Amino acid sequence: MNILLRPSRQPERPVWSLGCLVPERAIALGCALEASSAAAYDSATHSYLTSCNNHQIPIDPTPDTLSLYIIYMCYFIKPNSVRSYLSGICNKLEPIFPNICQALSHSLVTQTLQGCTKLHTVTTHHKQPLTHSSFIQLHVIYSISLEHDDLLFFAMILTGFHGLLHFGELAWPDKIEHRDYRKVTMRHTVSISSVAFEFLLPTHKADKLFEGNRIIIQSTALRGDPLLPFKRYLTSRDTLFRLRPELWLRTNGSLPTRGWFIRYLRKHFPAESNISGHSMRACGATALAEAGIPLHII
Repeated sequence: MNILLRPSRQPERPVWSLGCLVPERAIALGCALEASSAAAYDSATHSYLTSCNNHQIPIDPTPDTLSLYIIYMCYFIKPNSVRSYLSGICNKLEPIFPNICQALSHSLVTQTLQGCTKLHTVTTHHKQPLTHSSFIQLHVIYSISLEHDDLLFFAMILTGFHGLLHFGELAWPDKIEHRDYRKVTMRHTVSISSVAFEFLLPTHKADKLFEGNRIIIQSTALRGDPLLPFKRYLTSRDTLFRLRPELWLRTNGSLPTRGWFIRYLRKHFPAESNISGHSMRACGATALAEAGIPLHII
């Protein structure tokens, strides 16, 4: 059948061969998942296959097979973690078993998971938020330091607190396979005024449009004012690394990793204090709530 198309004003484009289209599609599919998410999905799938093999159960993900897997795993990890495992298993096995998504939504699977959630209730443990007294303690030490790494740590922790940033949005992953240079904040995106500073936070896995977010952090009259420490760090950074594009840089020229930041944090807050990198965001949210900011805005 001949299809007659109306004349259009589409520009003429070169025709690609199949040998060109297929590799480009493979690249696009490879970028669909974050490296960290792909690793977690691989781990979940390996868990499922190992469980089926050890219990001599067919790996075909039927509602019966998946419900038995849920029963087994919920005795060792949290039911919410098992729920995440199922998402990863579905993502990895769907090309081989196209009906796995239907199996996951079967009442046998959903009710098994619901029952296990009630049977294996686990108390939620939150990280302890940093307090204003904690920042006063840090201010006494780092406001007079001239060491570049000290200036970097203090600027990062204040930026994370006032910007409600996730730990991973500031620090470089420790695992090389999880690093993505597209997520590194760049120096040229920084803008400073007398009352605030701002920078572009690049894309992250929750940013569906891949536009990034403009982070604006205002100066405060409190002792934990983030503007002056950021300016001090930026002056040191520009002196040492005038030609480097990254915003956050250590004395040795490397990007600050999560492990490096945690080691700095442990100098002041030991592990038993339950203070971690996520405490910046928790403390910032608590401070906004105490200031009367509506919850939907926080």
